[in-house]
Parts: sequence; C-alpha cells; structure tokens
Amino acid sequence: MSNSDFTPRESFGSRFGIIAAAAGSAVGLGNIWKFPYVAGQNGGGAFLFVYLLFIIAIGLPVMLAEFSIGRRAQRNAIGSFKKLAPGSPWYLVGVMGVAAAFLILSFYSAVAGWTLEYIIKALTNAFAGRDETDLNLMFGSFISGTWRPLFWQLLFMVLTAWIVMAGIKKGIEKYTKVLMPLLVLMIVVLCIRSVTLPGSREGLAFLFRPDFSKLTADAVLSALGQAFFSLSLGMGTLITYGSYIGKNNNLTGTVIQVSAADTIIAVMAGIAIFPAVFAFGIDPAEGPGLVFITLPGIFQQMHGGYFFALIFFILLAVAALTSSISILEVVVAYLIEELNLARRKATILAGVMITILGVFCTLSFGVLSEVTIFGMVIFDLMDFTSSNILLPLGGLFIVLFIGWYLGAGPARREISNDGALRLGYFPVFMFLVKFIAPFAIALVFIYGLGLLRI
Repeated sequence: MSNSDFTPRESFGSRFGIIAAAAGSAVGLGNIWKFPYVAGQNGGGAFLFVYLLFIIAIGLPVMLAEFSIGRRAQRNAIGSFKKLAPGSPWYLVGVMGVAAAFLILSFYSAVAGWTLEYIIKALTNAFAGRDETDLNLMFGSFISGTWRPLFWQLLFMVLTAWIVMAGIKKGIEKYTKVLMPLLVLMIVVLCIRSVTLPGSREGLAFLFRPDFSKLTADAVLSALGQAFFSLSLGMGTLITYGSYIGKNNNLTGTVIQVSAADTIIAVMAGIAIFPAVFAFGIDPAEGPGLVFITLPGIFQQMHGGYFFALIFFILLAVAALTSSISILEVVVAYLIEELNLARRKATILAGVMITILGVFCTLSFGVLSEVTIFGMVIFDLMDFTSSNILLPLGGLFIVLFIGWYLGAGPARREISNDGALRLGYFPVFMFLVKFIAPFAIALVFIYGLGLLRI
C-alpha cells in the first residue's frame, strides 16, 4: 500500500491557490523567452492567430483530460494510471511523464540559473556602454564558464526544493499566490514602458495585424507545438496538480482560467518585447539570443533602462520558479506515494538526482561542449528527448486514455462533479479528445523528430 493510503492526502486550500499554482506551472520561460522569438520568426500576428486557435481546440481539451485523470485517481502521474487501469501497461504513460519532468528540470534549471546571473548583471549595470558584440561575448563567456553557472543552477534548485518541501498548501500554493500576482505586475509595467516608446506602433502591428502570406506550414506546426508545450501538457504536472484539486471544484472553469492566464501572459510578453524591438530597429526574428543578448542592448538605450532591465530579469526568474516547483512536484509526488518516502526525503532525493544531471547540462556549454551523444551536447539531448519524444507521446496517450479507454461515462462523471454541473459542450470535448487532439499531437511528434517538412 502507498503512503497516501495511511495519511490524509494534501490538497489545495482555495480556488485562487489552484489557479495560481496551475497557471504558474504553465507560465514559464516558454512564455516570456520562447514565445516572442518563435512568433517573431513565424510572422507575428498570423502566428499568434493560429496559436490561439490551437490553445482553444487542443490545449483546453488536453488540459481538462489531464486534470480529470489526476482528480479521479487522487494519485501521482504513475499511480493515477495504475489505479484507473489496474494490471495494464497504461502506467507507462505516467512513467513517461515523470521521466520527462526529471529531464526537463535538469536543463531548465540551467537556463533558470542564467536568469539569476542576469539579475545581478542588471543590478550592477553591467550592460552599460556595451554593443551587441560585447553582449554576445558576455553571454557566451558566462555560459561557457564552470563555477558561476553551476552556482546559480544550484541556488535555483535549492529555492525550488525549499518551496516543494513545505508541501502543497504551505509551500506550492502559498508561494505561487504571491509570485503569480508579482509576475503579472512586472509584465504590465514592462508593457506600459514598451508601448510608450517612439516607434512602438509598428511592433504592435507586427504582433496583432496578421499577414497570412507569411504563414508557412512549418509555422503552423510550430504554433501547434508552442500551444502544446506552453500549457505544460504531457509531463504529468497537470495530472499531479489535478490530484490535489477538491471534488467540488469546477474543472472546466479552472482549465479555462489557467489557459487564459497562460495565453495572456505570453501575449503580454510579446507586447513588452516587440514594440521595443521595432523602436530600436532590431530584427523581430532574432532568435533565442533575443532575451540575453538583444534585449540588454535595448534596455540600455531607453530612458529608465536600468530599472526596466532589472524588472525584466526578475520577471524571468519568477516565471522559471513557478514552473520549476510544479515540475519537481511530479517527481516528488511519485517518490512519496509509490516508494513511501516522507516529503522531505523525497524532495531532497529528487532535487539531488536532478541537480546531478543538471550539472552535466550546465557544463555542456563549457568543459563538456565536446561531449556529444547522437550529435547533441547533453543539454540539447535532454531538451530533445523530453520536448520532442516524451511530452508529445505522453500527451498523445493521455487523450487516447480518456477518449478510448476510460470512455465518456467516467469522464463525464468526473468533469461534471457526478452530475452536479451541466456539460453542454461534452460531446465536442469527447470528439476533440478522441479524434482531433490525437491527430494534432501526432503531427507535433512527427514534426519534432524532423520527419515532417512541408
């Protein structure tokens, strides 16, 4: 028997706590770092339009499916499938989720550590007087180092583990209820500054005026992948968080609010970045270096740039932290419930193991840059394996589980709170889960492996 059979299971204490924690899980570096440059590389407004369609048609149903699995089973990602499909291999879907969470946090914590370094750089005004070449050299010199990147990664993992160790109500819920409003406040401040820059109108037009002539088939598939990964689908996070949601909660309402929060923050990141990019004549398709190389150069050229650079990198760190605690909780919940470990021991064990793998990811840009597996450095291998294989496969089997194994009856009972809620949309939900979502996620999987180019 598992630990949860002997002790009362933790749960979220308030509706706002559920929204803050789940939205915090979804809102991460992918929204504030990745979304703007991916949108910039794929036509801006046209990409945004398609992205929003996929959030509604794919993201909402898959998130609702994950929440319903977790709440119905009241178990971790692996235990949920063991309980709902006993004696079957469906538990392997949960194994993929836990494995994905483990791998993701190993490299995610490395990037999150970079945000802490750049808070210090912003605080000490290290960007002043440097051109793009200097900023490029600064970034390259930092990530190729040894002790500074490792120090910041370790500090970030300690912060993450400290929050998770405190539990659901006293840790995850307590801190996300503070961190998420803080995140929103900071991004609003950045948006206001960005749109008041001379020449910012062109950046807003790029983001909100679709030019469908620039929308390629690859851009559509990129939008589908971004919508899927932006909501933290397929890694067991939402199943785990769903298991902490009370039976009287309206899951559909929660899913809509979480998805809306995630999407609004991604769009606000675009509003904060594109007007500034256009105001200073920067290419919106600048790529991953947009945040750590291009934006510091922009900040130092604008009035009050010191202050706004500091806010921006604190914002990145907060977004990274709200996601990382949810990712770590996936592994910790498994260790608690399946291996009967106390939360403190489970958190320390998971944190140490992930950090050890994370050390290799961090050093992939420095002393281990010559070490490659399948032609990829360790950081890229962890990223590719989780993002392109485990997450889409996990998401695919989750919708197949709900749509074809569990079936309409149990799904309706769980989502309707045993008939207490009216579900006029339920036939549409089941159609999307059974047919549309599997096809779309399979496309993401094939595209991510490089087997599909249109």
